[in-house]
Amino acid sequence: MSRAPAAAGSWALEALRTAAAVPRLGRETDHRTLPHEIGWIGPGVHLSKGCYRGQEAVARVHNLGHPPRRLVLLHLDGSGEELPVHGDIVVVGDREVGWIGTAAWHFELGPVATAIVKRSTPVGVPAIVRSAAGDIAAAQETVVLP
Repeated sequence: MSRAPAAAGSWALEALRTAAAVPRLGRETDHRTLPHEIGWIGPGVHLSKGCYRGQEAVARVHNLGHPPRRLVLLHLDGSGEELPVHGDIVVVGDREVGWIGTAAWHFELGPVATAIVKRSTPVGVPAIVRSAAGDIAAAQETVVLP
């Protein structure tokens, strides 16, 4: 006879969602978000039927091929005890390139965060997250291709 797994709380669910870089409305999105930026163009938008708000912007990005921003997963330095919060700034070099969506402690990966960064941000370059607790070093993992 098999037993059901032990119950886990919402923090565990949020950590799994964050590590999988699954965007959540209101966390990895803002008033300027296009579906292409967070990987929702395939499952969330039908490009050949009906009219909808923002259709022109979606069609323009679809035809040009590149959204202005993209979703990345950040592997944060785990030496501190504080996680960044939604909206904290992401910096590469001396340039502000984006903001934090969600940060969580993952059971295997440690501290991770989703971020929305400019498309021109180099892939694989280390980043710094500016939080109230201080600067946090981070390594990027590409989720939405530039």
